[in-house]
Amino acid sequence: MALSFDFTNMMASALPHGAGITETQWTEAAAPFAKAHAAVHARTHDLGFLTLPENTALLESSLAVAAQVQGKFDDVLLLGIGGSALGPIALRTALCPPRWNELSTAQRSGNPRLHVLDNVDPASISATLARLDLSKTLVLVVSKSGGTVETMAQYLIVREALANAVGEAQAARHLVFVTDPEVGALRRIARAEGITTVDIPANVGGRFSVLSPVGILPAALMGIDVRALLAGAASMTADAQHVELTKNLPGAFAVLQWLSDRQHGRRVQVLMPYADPLRDLALWFVQLWAESLGKLKADGSSVGPTPLPALGATDQHSQVQLFMEGPKDKTVTFIAVKGREGDGKIPVRHADIPELGYLGGHTLGELIDIEQRATAGALAARGRFNATLSVDTVDAWHLGALMQLFALATAYAGELYGINAFDQPGVELGKQFAYAMLGRGGSERAREEWDALPKPESRWAM
Repeated sequence: MALSFDFTNMMASALPHGAGITETQWTEAAAPFAKAHAAVHARTHDLGFLTLPENTALLESSLAVAAQVQGKFDDVLLLGIGGSALGPIALRTALCPPRWNELSTAQRSGNPRLHVLDNVDPASISATLARLDLSKTLVLVVSKSGGTVETMAQYLIVREALANAVGEAQAARHLVFVTDPEVGALRRIARAEGITTVDIPANVGGRFSVLSPVGILPAALMGIDVRALLAGAASMTADAQHVELTKNLPGAFAVLQWLSDRQHGRRVQVLMPYADPLRDLALWFVQLWAESLGKLKADGSSVGPTPLPALGATDQHSQVQLFMEGPKDKTVTFIAVKGREGDGKIPVRHADIPELGYLGGHTLGELIDIEQRATAGALAARGRFNATLSVDTVDAWHLGALMQLFALATAYAGELYGINAFDQPGVELGKQFAYAMLGRGGSERAREEWDALPKPESRWAM
C-alpha cells in the first residue's frame, strides 16, 4: 500500500526552454515551507482534521449507529451541502461498486442505497422523495452549525414527509443528526425529541470533515471498511511530520502548486484522475481548494488558485485541447492507478483493418494507463506543467490517504499564501442577503444594504 508522486514535468529541467520550476526556486521554497509546516502542526488542538484518523471514540460512535440500524432500512437519505455532501458522494463513488443505488439488495450485501440531496432545487427533492419508501428510509441530517439554510429547508420538507409516511411519533426513529456536539438548532431539536446524534467536532470545519462522522457514518452504513479508510489517512499524517519536502508528499504538492501560481502564472490547477471511481474525488477537491484558498488578504490583495476537475480518458476529448493549446496558466495533476494492466482484455477482431487491428490482445487497463502517460508527455512537450500521483489500487486505505494528503496540502498552502484556509468570509454576505429576503431575525442591516443595491434591469426580452 503506497502512493508515489512524480513531478518531473513541473521542473525546468524537463520542460522546453526551461519553462518549469527551477532547482533554485524549489530549494529556496524549503524555508517558507518549514515555516508553514511548523504553523500547521502547532495547531493540532484547533485543526481537528489532523487527529480525526486516530479519534477512536468518534469512529466508534459512527459504528455504533450503523450497527443499531443494520438491516432496518433499504435506503439512506443524506441532507447536506458543500463538504457535508461532496465527501460522502466521493466515498460512495470510489468505494462502492458502480451504480450502487441500482444494484439489488443481494448485490449490495444487504447494505442500503445512499441518496444525497445536495441542493434545494424543488424538482430534485420532490423526485427523490417520490421514489423512496420513507417507511424504510433512514435520514441523515448533516450540518455542523445546525442552521445551514439549505439543509434546514431540506430537513423541514423531509421531516414533514416522514411524519405523513410513518406518523409523527415514529418519525424521530428515522432520523440521525450529524452536528456540533453542543450548540445549534439540530442539537436543540435532538435533545427535545430524543433523536440520535453523532458529533462533528467543534474544531473540524465542513470541508475538512469527510473523515469525521460526516463521511464515516454513511460509509459504514454502506459497508465500506472505514477502519482502513482512517488507517490510510493516519499513514499520510504520519509521513507529513517530516519537514523535508522530499519526504512530505502533501508539502511537495502544496509547494509545487504555490510556486506554479505565484512565480509562473499557473493559476488554474487541474486534478485529473484516470479512474472512474475517483471522478467525484476531484469534485470534492475543488471545493476544498477553492473555498480554503480563495481569500482577500489584509493588504487588500486577492489570492487563490482556481481548481478544475477533469477525468481521464474522457476529458482527453474535451478539456485536454484547452490544456494543450490554450493559455499557459494551468497545472495538471493526474491520479494514476497501478495494477490494472491485465484488466479488460480486448478481443482480436478485424485484424485487417488498421484502425482496429492493433488493439487486439491489449487490455483496457493497459490502454487507460498508456493514455495517461501519453497525455502527460504531450503536455510536457508543449511546456505545460503536470505531475502524476500514483496509487496501487482504489481501495479504502488509498482513498483515506489521498483525502488526508489534499487536506494537509490545503492547510500548508494557506500558510504559504499568508491567508486563513479555515474560514470562508466571502460567502457570508450572500448568506446575509438571503436571510434578509427570507425574513430571518437579526438581518435588518443586511436588508438595508440589499435594498440600497441597484436593481436588475432586463436588457433583452424575447
